[in-house]
Amino acid sequence: MSVIKAYTLPHPPLAVPEVGKGKETDIPATIAAFNEVGKEIAEIKPDTIIYITPHCTVYADYFHISPGKTANGDFGRFGAADVKLSTEYDEELALEIEYVAQQSDIPAGMLGERDKNLDHGTTVPMWYINKFYTDYKSVRISQSGMSPSEHYLLGQILTKAADNLKRKVVVIASSDLSHRLKDGGAYDFAPEGAVFDEAVTSALSKGDFLALFKIPEQVREAAGECGYSSLMILAGLFDCQNVDAKQLSYECPFGVGYAVAAFCPKNTEKSRNILEQYLEFTLEQSNKSRNLEDDYQLLARQSLEHVITTGEKLPIPNDLPRDMLDKRAGVFVSLHKNGRLRGCIGTIAPTTKNVAAEIIQNAISAGLTDNRFNCVQNDELPYISYKVDVLSPPEKISGQHELDVKRYGVIVTCANKRGLLLPNLDGVDTIEEQIDIAKNKAGISKNEEISLERFEVIRHG
Repeated sequence: MSVIKAYTLPHPPLAVPEVGKGKETDIPATIAAFNEVGKEIAEIKPDTIIYITPHCTVYADYFHISPGKTANGDFGRFGAADVKLSTEYDEELALEIEYVAQQSDIPAGMLGERDKNLDHGTTVPMWYINKFYTDYKSVRISQSGMSPSEHYLLGQILTKAADNLKRKVVVIASSDLSHRLKDGGAYDFAPEGAVFDEAVTSALSKGDFLALFKIPEQVREAAGECGYSSLMILAGLFDCQNVDAKQLSYECPFGVGYAVAAFCPKNTEKSRNILEQYLEFTLEQSNKSRNLEDDYQLLARQSLEHVITTGEKLPIPNDLPRDMLDKRAGVFVSLHKNGRLRGCIGTIAPTTKNVAAEIIQNAISAGLTDNRFNCVQNDELPYISYKVDVLSPPEKISGQHELDVKRYGVIVTCANKRGLLLPNLDGVDTIEEQIDIAKNKAGISKNEEISLERFEVIRHG
């Protein structure tokens, strides 16, 4: 195997003495682990180091590989512009990764660079590595907004590309953990922060990549992490491989979790087909949720499945509850796959003859016309779960004091721009957040005058 070793490394700029100016002494375990990793890499003498970073060019549906022959960076943003770094890119390996990704139908490549300067997700680990070893080329790859499964697949692609070229490769997964471990930092405290960090460090110390997959998305989001996807790429490097896993350090004195861990491949082990196991797990979860579907969710699912498998719109069934046939209302249908939103379309007021027709229309639209996502494909259908929100008629209110994020959804209006946000959503904890998100969806700027309406929902799912 050409990937000799992989590491998870955090990227606090204050770990660099010229930036920290003494504060680096507050993370002694992290600094010691950085130095240990640098020494190990010097002993390995890799041809190429692949840096996976959350702070370079990030796209929702594309893995960006930094193009060009060389790149430079410094710590000017952090008050130490004199600390400069440069690297030569391994163009041949970058092209091979792009080629293998295309053959595997994974969107990855060197298009769309926004900033060719090295980001701190790369420069902090690089600064410590370069203390001990500099005779290598680099590849820099960004996370994306795609699913954990697709990040894992990219890890498999990196391994295959390195094997194809017989490169001796080390991979650095740049990853801070939760930013919400205490109040007073850039983020407010969230109890999910400690839950997330404990789950990640436990999984890393055991090389239990399936456990990484199973961390719920709502926990990840609430934790305010910036590197989970880097870890999933690292996990994919070792598909069907036993690994030696070792956690070198973990500490969080500033309210941000910093973990350093090392992974070395051992022998092939077919039972370590982690992605297949995860897909089986999610299918089981999906089947369990289907057993709990009510009539509203069932109709949403049947509507999308019918149009995808037959090409025709589902007729309204005759055996539905009277409320679905006699009542008219706005309806939102949201689709979720492996814990992630897969589509959401709704109507504020009724546009069809009854709630059933509204569900059929909006379920199809959520799967096929939500421009934030690709159209749902037939092979995805077993993994998708459905939520249906039936809206009460909106009522005008005089101000945000009449809102409650758990009870009421909000509609913001400015001239001909109108945005809506449903109530009781994960990660939306304040009225201010609710209004800001609704304004952003409508393209309303922060200082524009708005009018407010509120509504309640009956949620199914």
